[in-house]
Amino acid sequence: MKEYEYKVSAAGRINLIGEHIDYCGGKVMPAAISLKNTVYIRPNGTNYINLSWTTLPDKVSLDIDKLESYKGLKYGNYQAGAALMWQRAGHKIIGCDMLQDCTVPFGSGLSSSAAIEVSTIAALATIAGEPLNKVDIALKAQQAEREYAGVNCGIMDQYASACGKKDGVMLLDCNTLKCEYLPLRLGDYSIVIANCNKPHSLIESKYNERREETDEALRILKQKLNISCLAELRESQYKAYYSSLSQTVRKRVEHVVSECERVRVATLALKAGNMEMLGGLLNKSHASLKDNYEVTGREPDALVEAAQSQSCCIGSRLIGGGFGGCTISLVKSNCVDEFKEFTYNTYLKATGYKAEFYDSDVSDGIIIEKL
Repeated sequence: MKEYEYKVSAAGRINLIGEHIDYCGGKVMPAAISLKNTVYIRPNGTNYINLSWTTLPDKVSLDIDKLESYKGLKYGNYQAGAALMWQRAGHKIIGCDMLQDCTVPFGSGLSSSAAIEVSTIAALATIAGEPLNKVDIALKAQQAEREYAGVNCGIMDQYASACGKKDGVMLLDCNTLKCEYLPLRLGDYSIVIANCNKPHSLIESKYNERREETDEALRILKQKLNISCLAELRESQYKAYYSSLSQTVRKRVEHVVSECERVRVATLALKAGNMEMLGGLLNKSHASLKDNYEVTGREPDALVEAAQSQSCCIGSRLIGGGFGGCTISLVKSNCVDEFKEFTYNTYLKATGYKAEFYDSDVSDGIIIEKL
């Protein structure tokens, strides 16, 4: 890649716990991973961003003056949206050639879209000679996801992709953006990432519907309580006012309230190195995502059940937006190979799908290298 000037990457992410509460203003516990989107970039002296991919034959040229017109692209729409939001924020966009190399599996729940958006903005800022503000990049990438790609997401994915630190888990307050980095000391355990390999799309799924349901709950409860976001709702307040909510919305709120509490306890478990406690919280999180938030589905449930049935696994749950994608499991390190084999075979028998496992470390978010 010597013909390019910079190599700029941004990370995919896992989320230990705190699912579907980032857009409710809750605290979440993501970590950047070594699966990344990498952009090789050089200025080209034109008014176009020329896109190519290491894994696709497609080539796309984006007119810098018409970035709003590429929403319908099959490939290149995320890059166009990210560039547009960066441009609208007053940043100069320089014509360039971008070669994109993504190792985050698409549709996996590991935030390939956030990695693409964040790395694209970071690359554009780098060749324009701008100092990098990782939080600002994350916010503009989130804006691209919401306004251009049409997924009404919270800030967790983009923040983790931009601001992750090697061997650290973020305790991110999605309401204030205050972030504490916690050391990830797993002791005798390892995190195993498994993909159920059922194709899914957050736009086509009910992700936005869940967002609307929690927004409805907040509107109703704000008439009775002094809260600015749903994550501020205490369990006692929920019990006092749940009758004012429809049965469906009530279940969504129950997940938010209980998941926020699980994040609080998980923080204590992680700081104390109590992996058994953390594992139990992962199991409870999945149960709530299944029964209260209803975002799991047959395949993720089968994958989690196969994991949880093994004594070497102390916790397993779906991560990401849901309706497919990946699970994470806490597994005794000396049993990982046997765990994968049993999970693969059990899941295949139950669903007909072949699970895929990813070896990935906790990594830095944005990384820039001059070539």
